[in-house]
Order: sequence, then structure tokens, then C-alpha cells
Amino acid sequence: MPPSRSPLPRRSSLHPGDLVGLLESRGALLAVVEDVRSGKIALRIGWEGRRATAPLRDLELIAALPDAAAAVPVDPASPPWSLQRESVAKALPAKRELAAAWLLLRESPDSAGSAPCLELAELADLLGDGAEPALRAALWLWLQGEQDWFRWRQQRAEPRPPEEIRQRRRQRHRQQLSDTRRRAWQQALIARQPLDVTRLDAEARAQLTLLRQWAAGDCQLPLPAALVPVLHRAHCPQEPGAIRHLLVDLGQWERHHLPALEDTTWALGFSPELEREAAQLEAAAEDPQPGDADRLDLTALHCFTIDDEDTLDIDDALGLEELADGRHALWIHIADPGRLIQPDSPLDLEARRRASSLYLARGTLPMFPPRLANGVFSLRQGRRSAAWSLRLELDDQGELHSQRLVRSWIRPAYRLSYADADELIELAPPQEPAPALLHRLLERRRQWRLRRGALCLDQPEGRIHSHGEDAELAISEPTAARALVAEAMILVGAVVAELGRQHGLALPYRSQPAAGLPAAEELALLEPGPVRHAALKRCLSRGHMGVTPAAHFSLGLDAYVQATSPIRRYGDLLVQRQLEAHLSGRPPLDAAAMAALLEQIEGPLREGIRISRDDQRHWQQVWFEQNHQPSWAARFLRWLRPQDQLALVHLDDLCLELPATAPAGCEPGTALRVRVLLVDSLRDQLRLQATT
Repeated sequence: MPPSRSPLPRRSSLHPGDLVGLLESRGALLAVVEDVRSGKIALRIGWEGRRATAPLRDLELIAALPDAAAAVPVDPASPPWSLQRESVAKALPAKRELAAAWLLLRESPDSAGSAPCLELAELADLLGDGAEPALRAALWLWLQGEQDWFRWRQQRAEPRPPEEIRQRRRQRHRQQLSDTRRRAWQQALIARQPLDVTRLDAEARAQLTLLRQWAAGDCQLPLPAALVPVLHRAHCPQEPGAIRHLLVDLGQWERHHLPALEDTTWALGFSPELEREAAQLEAAAEDPQPGDADRLDLTALHCFTIDDEDTLDIDDALGLEELADGRHALWIHIADPGRLIQPDSPLDLEARRRASSLYLARGTLPMFPPRLANGVFSLRQGRRSAAWSLRLELDDQGELHSQRLVRSWIRPAYRLSYADADELIELAPPQEPAPALLHRLLERRRQWRLRRGALCLDQPEGRIHSHGEDAELAISEPTAARALVAEAMILVGAVVAELGRQHGLALPYRSQPAAGLPAAEELALLEPGPVRHAALKRCLSRGHMGVTPAAHFSLGLDAYVQATSPIRRYGDLLVQRQLEAHLSGRPPLDAAAMAALLEQIEGPLREGIRISRDDQRHWQQVWFEQNHQPSWAARFLRWLRPQDQLALVHLDDLCLELPATAPAGCEPGTALRVRVLLVDSLRDQLRLQATT
């Protein structure tokens, strides 16, 4: 075998049949020169011998064609040395021999003290027969791969320093761990099995965070290219509902998590600092506070509360005062959290950020910490409580005859549920006549409003509550007790609004423009209840909140303001502060200042309404998932999108109004049967179909 030519190729040094190395995107490949052309070198590449061309600069000469064969025409399919994958693999020396070569070179430094660098042929000579093409090919492929011992630079093998070898091994070990974790993460996704997040690497945790963002509806950031095929193998389309299903399977998404609630002030709870402030106010509740001495002591006046059985934050109470002529004055008491909560204090600012309490299927997210809202602020049975009290006398027609507003002390004698109050109203026992008398008084007031054009739209309403994972339907009927409480609250709103109008107070007035209603003859043709109410509601204008009084059409009032829930609504607390300033002679907030405050709470109020609606819609879907029935009786109310045959229907047994596809030609009151076509609470889907 003649001496090999230099491994640094020049055009004149390459001949057909020469073995060269080629680096491509797929890695290091062996090739046989087929022809030397003026522009590029024609090659047969790889074990399959595919034809290609490559520039000279991309080639590294591994072994030249023996001179004896130079004049022989080249058959690239059968190169002179019959190199095969197996023969090249067998030609590579054992690891210990490669390590010994590295050690020999490291221990034989040149005159400059550096380890000598060897050309490919020289390294092959050191390890075996340097003229053997298979050995050279094996060594060249090995030098291009992931090996620790040598660097391959300028077609020379340079022994690596020991510290670099150790560092490479550490990096490789870390990479192997990372690869193992990545494979485990991907396999868990594909298998949809619960994850141990602590075993995920940074990349997997970042991908999990991104999936959670998608599940929450934030699809702005694109999913990594490496994640997309994994999701495909997990049968998970790139959309929020499917990703929520996947995350539930992985144990990384709570099935009833509400995306609209995420990262809101309600979801974050109360900070430790706010809880400490609440504890301090709770402890100070029995201590004298400014204005306490001026409160009217009404603790001897009989009063009671009426609320749902599970209500904890009780902010109104009712009572009667018998007059000398046998008539009765009505007392309505409203909780007074302003006794302890100072304007612009940390707790006040937090309540302003929330604007209201949220009443969700799983429970209440209060405006104030529960120890206050359910404790010292609440009008609890048998406890002396600070209140705002209205004494009202109505004439025989239900119109307001006299009024008196005071800050007071009250002590509710007992607490009634709506069912308890309904029983007392119906039976009117001599030992407790107050509920029945209150009902008669407030019914008189309701009739007065109806004569002024107020609308009565009371009907049974279904609402879904949750108990753990179970959805339960609760139907609230428009009973006498509920009508009593509702009318009392409307009466307070009317009286306070009139006080504000008379004294020029800027309050969060609620108004509603007048609406053109269907003719009486047209309404008479509609079935009373939900069908007729739907026709009326369709005509009503949206309500408005502003700092000047205006009429409220559907309530039949010249002015109205919500003033009965200061524990639950920040606007009601603002009303009490304006009244307190007026009664004490201090300047109340002007219209501009009040408008600025209302602007601050407008956004949170809208957000709270949206969260409550999303929550109820989700639990309705859960309820339908858990309660299978062939169909439900329903009535057509109105068309939502006639072009799509989408209608609003009333499910009679459930007392729910929901959209459903309906047959053409339906009219208000048409009897229907509704069945569930599709329900998937994680995808926020409920499709109902109504048939006649």
C-alpha cells in the first residue's frame, strides 16, 4: 500500500473511488467520489450509495484510492474496499484502546508542552493498521460524534484536557437526566396520567405553565413546536377545552376551576395584613367608637331577620311599632359596617377593589373578611348590633306618610328562614303576629307601586349549588316571605333616594328609562308567568347608575338607590357615609368625587357579574352531566337568532331559561320537549334541542 496522500483535499488530490467524509444536517456521512467536476464533486453517499454533489470545502479526505486502482473505472456501488456498515462498526477500536491513545498523547507533550495533534492517518497508525480504510472511516465517524477524548479541528485529532473531559461528562449526565425527564413528561402527556411536578425539568414546567394559560383561555402565546406532536399523540386538539380535559387527567387542573375568577382579587383572598386589621377591628367592636353616644337605643324594640338558611352575612332586620290608634309603624334596620371601617383604610380600599361580594355555587367570596362580614358587621340573633334604622308609616294606599332615619343599636330577637317566615305569615299565630302584619303592610306598598306602573316579574327560579363534586338544583319560589323582604328593601331604596334628592346628596342612584310595553290585549294572549315575563323583559331598557336621581321605570319610582347591603355592596356603604355626613353636619362628597368612586367600582362590578354568570353556566353544565333524562318539558319564550333557529326556552321542571335550537314557526308559549345533544363542562358546552 503506497503512502496515503494528505487528508486536506485539493481538487487535484481527489480521484474517483476516494473515500471522503461529508457533514450534513443529518450528521457525519461517508461518501465515495464518483467524479471530479469543475464546480462540485459528484458523490455516492452513505451505505445506500445515493447520488449527490457537494462543494470541495465540505469534504474531508479519509482514504485515497490505491494507485494500482487509479486507472480502473470506478463502480461506486462496489467500492474497492467493499465498505459495509458492519465492517466499519467492527473496525472501531475498543474504548480502552481509544482511552489509551488519548493517555499516550497527553503524556507525550511536544516541545511547547502541548499534547500532539494527529492527522486521521496518524491516529489510525497509532491504533492499528493506518492503511486500512475501514479503520480510518470508523475513526472519522467516531471523531465527529459525541465522544469525550478528542477534538476534531482542521482535520486533526487533538486530545482534550482532563478537566474538559470531566465537564463534558457532567454536561452529558445532566443532559441525560433532562432527556429522561422530558421523555417521562411526554409519556405522561400521551398516557394522560397524573404528574409529579417536582420531577419535571424547567422546560417541562414552562410547557405546563403554558398549557395552563391555554386552559384559562389565554391562547396568545404559541405552543412550542416540540409540544404539538406530543399533544397530537395524546389526542388533544390545540384548544382550551381539550387542554382542560388533558390537565384534569394529569391532575394539574381542578375540574371546576373557573378561568374568569383566576388572578382576580376575589381569588387571591385577603392578605395576612388585611386579616390582622380585621382581627383588630373585631377585637375593638365592643369598645366605644366615634358617634356611639348619639345612637338611638332600639334594643328593646322587637325585631327579627329573614334570610336563606345558609346566609351568614345578615345585613337587614325588620320590626313593628304599635301606634296608639292601633296602626303600626314599620322599622327596617340595615347593618352599619361604617362604624368600624374607616374610609380609605386598607380594608376599605380592598372592599372598593372588589365592589361586591360574589355568591357562587360553591359559596361566598365576601367583600370583607368573613370574621367581619359574618361576625361583628352582621345583625346576629341576640347580639347588640350597630345599625341604620328607618321608621316608616304608610297610609291606607301604601304611600309614605312619615319617615325617620337614625343610627341605632338593635338586638334581633331571632332569625327566620324564608320557610319559617312563610309559615308565620300563613298561620299568623297570636304570640308572633309581626310577620303577617309586615306582609300586609308591604303588600299595600307593592300595590301602590304597581298602580304607578311598576312591573311584577316574580317567578320560580332555578339555581345550581354545589356540594363537593355534586351539582344540586335549588328552586326558589316567589313566596310571601320573599316578597315581603324584597318590598322592604325597595322601600328603603326609595326613601333614601328621596332624602338624597331633597338634600342634594350625590348618591349612586339607579334609574331605568321608560319603555314601550306590548298592549294589554297582546299580553292577555300570553300565558302568565315566564312566557309573559319574557315579552315584557324584551322591551325593558338597561339600567343606569349615576350621581343624580332619575326615575326607575320597572320599579315605578321617581328615584331609587340600593342602600340595604353595605356588607355585600360597596355602593351601599358609600350611601351610608353620605347620609352620616349629612346628619352630622359634615360636608358630604360632591358629585365629582362620588362619580370618581363609582367609576372605580364599575369595572369590578361588571367583572363580578361576568364571573357569577360563568360560574352558574358551568354548574348548569355539570348538573346536566350528572342528571341524565331523555327530555324535559319546556315552553318557547322568544327567538335569539332566528336565522340559526336558536331560541330561548323555559324548562318547566327546572325553572331555568336556556338557549336551544327549536323548530321553525314556534310562538311564545309553544309546548316543547328539550333533550341534551351535547354537554361538556370542561369545554363550556351545552347544546339543547327542542322539538314540538
